[in-house]
Amino acid sequence: MNTITALFYVFSAVLLLAAFRVITARSTVHAALFLVLAFFSASCLWMLLSAEFLAITLILVYIGAVMVLFLFVVMMLDINSDSFREGFWQHFPLAALVGAVIAVEIGLVMFSSFDVGVAPVDPALAKLGNTKMLGIELYTNYLYPLQVAAVILLVAIIAAIALTLRRRKDSRAMDPGEQVKARKADRVRLVKMAPVTGSEAAPARGPGEA
Repeated sequence: MNTITALFYVFSAVLLLAAFRVITARSTVHAALFLVLAFFSASCLWMLLSAEFLAITLILVYIGAVMVLFLFVVMMLDINSDSFREGFWQHFPLAALVGAVIAVEIGLVMFSSFDVGVAPVDPALAKLGNTKMLGIELYTNYLYPLQVAAVILLVAIIAAIALTLRRRKDSRAMDPGEQVKARKADRVRLVKMAPVTGSEAAPARGPGEA
């Protein structure tokens, strides 16, 4: 057993343990942290397979963006997960059976329909590196699909912004345009009053006096 094989078994064991703790941890924050560990272990497996672009993408997108946002939402909402776990052990045998069937189906499809042989690689292209080869493929053969995907994501971003900026009746936001148009005379009005001495001032009234 060489070093790469030993590391593969180590990261695979950590990945399985972290994935199991994601669904069994009582705290939502702990489950999210175990999911971060699972993503990190999966990225290490990608690194062992010489797919460094997928590994760094998994870390930047899922761990650096999605999971950080998820942790902020979980900690701000303070979700009580005890109510979600009612009847967990009651439905566990059926869930375990369904999961085993799905795992067997995935294994049959992978081992019977995919050829895991080593594909021929051009020595000149192999020197470029995995990330550079992927960039060449994206911006040459798949340039138009990449642009279509970028436009779809841009439309989704604009739609999300438009949905969150709907005008609400209970909103107290101020209009910057109206603030700029405001003048000093509209904000402060100076009123001249004659000076009043202490003897001329009206006597203080009690609480019961009109």
